[in-house]
Amino acid sequence: MGVVTTGTTATTAAKAPNASKAPKQDRSRATRQRLLEAAVACLAERGWAGSTVSVVAERAGVSRGAAQHHFPTREDLFTAAVEYVAEERSQALRALPVQGRAAVVAALVDLYTGPLFRAALHLWVAASNEEQLRARVTELEAKVGRETHRIAVELLAADESRPGVRETVQGFLDMARGLGLANLLTDDRARRDRVVAQWGKLLDEVLG
Repeated sequence: MGVVTTGTTATTAAKAPNASKAPKQDRSRATRQRLLEAAVACLAERGWAGSTVSVVAERAGVSRGAAQHHFPTREDLFTAAVEYVAEERSQALRALPVQGRAAVVAALVDLYTGPLFRAALHLWVAASNEEQLRARVTELEAKVGRETHRIAVELLAADESRPGVRETVQGFLDMARGLGLANLLTDDRARRDRVVAQWGKLLDEVLG
């Protein structure tokens, strides 16, 4: 019995580190996600100047040290936050059931009138004055732009081999960005809905 017990204890001891490692990793992932979500919310509500690491950490319910463990610099935190929400939005768009171009147009416009765009805009303003941040944000926005265009082409069933189709899709996305800018000052939903409905009709005519 003593030998069996010893063997069992040794086996249990060997497994214990792995058993405790998973919950620790889960907590780390949860902390990182809370920080990202808090950073985006702070950017949208307070702008760049009011969104310090300390403010984000407090909103996320973690210490400043824990925040810096995940994101050593302020730039790391906020570029990761915008990228995180951009990917979340992209996943939602990829999962959107195709129910006609009008619904697709409305969903794509939502991309530019939600918290992602508001937070990204504050980051663009900050990046315009900070060289280190500018390079990272420019790279990130190029990536997000390519992904958004690709998703738009897919959801709109647009054939970009036809002359003018690529420019039409990009023009629509530029229009959506303009609606997002207007939405920062006032929520003119009625006017936006009319514009979205008209673009749905135009895309049907152009894309076939």
